[in-house]
Amino acid sequence: MFFRKSKPPRYPRRLRLPIVRRRQPMRYHMKHQFATRDLAFLQTMHALTGAPLSPDNRVEILKNGVQIFPSMLAAIRGARKTINLEFYIYWDGQIGRQFAEALAERARAGVAVKVILDAVGSAGMSQSLIDFMQRNGIDMEWYHPIRWYTLSRANHRTHRKLLVVDGETGFVGGVGIADEWLGDADSKEHWRETVARVEGPVVAQMQFAFMDNWVKSRGELLTGLDYFPPLVKCGSHVTQVIKSSPSEGSSTVKLMYIVSIVSATKSICIASAYFVPDRDTIRALEGAVRRGVEVRVIVPGEHVDVPIARQASRWHYDLLLRRGIRIFEYQPTMMHAKTMVVDGIWSTIGSSNFDDRSFRLNDEVNVNVYDEGVAAEMERMFFEDLSKSEEITSRKWLRRPWWDRIKERLAGRLKPQL
Repeated sequence: MFFRKSKPPRYPRRLRLPIVRRRQPMRYHMKHQFATRDLAFLQTMHALTGAPLSPDNRVEILKNGVQIFPSMLAAIRGARKTINLEFYIYWDGQIGRQFAEALAERARAGVAVKVILDAVGSAGMSQSLIDFMQRNGIDMEWYHPIRWYTLSRANHRTHRKLLVVDGETGFVGGVGIADEWLGDADSKEHWRETVARVEGPVVAQMQFAFMDNWVKSRGELLTGLDYFPPLVKCGSHVTQVIKSSPSEGSSTVKLMYIVSIVSATKSICIASAYFVPDRDTIRALEGAVRRGVEVRVIVPGEHVDVPIARQASRWHYDLLLRRGIRIFEYQPTMMHAKTMVVDGIWSTIGSSNFDDRSFRLNDEVNVNVYDEGVAAEMERMFFEDLSKSEEITSRKWLRRPWWDRIKERLAGRLKPQL
C-alpha cells in the first residue's frame, strides 16, 4: 500500500460557489430552416461551434463504471508516450487508488503523465494520495485554486471529464473518478453514466481541449508527435469534439443544443443529471413539439447528489408539461449521464449538463457523432433507462404536496447558480 486511507471528506457532493461577478445570460434564437439529415445542419454546426466534423473515426459507447473504468485503465496501462487527464471530480477510494497506481506505473516507465483536477470538485482528495502521485512523477495542476485574490474567477470551474492516451485514444463523458461510478447502476450507491471512447483523426480535437486548460494552468505548450501523432482512419463515424468555456465569449455547448433541437423533425431523447433549461432552450423545445417532434427527457428521481438542483429542475415541470415535453424521473439510482439523441442520427455525449452552469460558467467538452448506428445504440440505452423511470404526468404533478411547491419555488430563485 503506497498511501494511507483517509476519512471520507466532509464537504458537499457538488460544491456550488456563489457568483462573484455576474455574467449576463447568452441569448440565442434560431428558426427551423433545415433538418438534421440536411447538409446545412452539418455546415451550420461546424460554423457556429468552430469545430470541424471529422470522418473516419471509431466511437464506442461505454455504459456505467463496469465498462467505463476497465476501458480507461486498459488504455492507461497500454500508454507508450503520453497520458493527459482532466477531471472535475477525483476522490479517494477504490477506483481513485487504481487510477493513481496505473498512472504512477506509467510515469515511472517514462510516459509523460499530466493531470488537471478542478480545485473545487476534487477538493476532497487526500494529501497522501496527492503526494503519492507527485512522488511518482505525475505532473499535476489544480484548475483555479481558491485564493482571496482570485475570487472573481471562483465560479469558473473545469467540469470536463477527459482522458487522452498517446494522442490516439480519447474518452469523454460525465464520469468522475470516484466509487460512486463503480458497478452497473445496480444499486443506489452506483450511478448511471455514459462515456464515449474515441479513436481516429478527431482525437486531435480532444487533445487540443486538454491543452487549452493546461496552457491556462501551467503556461506550457504541448507540441510534437508524442501529443499530436499522425492519425489514421479507424472507422466510419463522422465525429466532432466541442469545447466550451466562458472565457471564449460564447457558449459553444448551448449553441450545439439549440441548433440540434431546432433542426429536429422526429425525436429528441435527452438524459441529463441537471436539467434546468433557460428561456432559449425551453423555446427551442416548445418549437420542436409544435413541429410534431416527440421530446422525452430523463432526469434523476429521488436519488440525487444535489437535492436543490433537482428542486430547481422540478420548478420547470409545469411549464414543460403544458408544452408537450414528456419528463421521466429515473428510479434505481442517480442518473448522471449527459446525452442527447436527435432524429436517430445525431448523438452527443459529454460533460455538459442542460443548465446555466454548463452554458455560461463551466469549461465543458462533448463528443458529437453523426451516425445512425451509434444513434440506434444510444436510443436503445435511452429506452432501457426509460423503462426504469417514472413518467411525470400533468395530473400527477398537480397533486404534489404544497411543501414540494415551496421548495421548488425557492430553488428556482437560485437557478443562475445551479
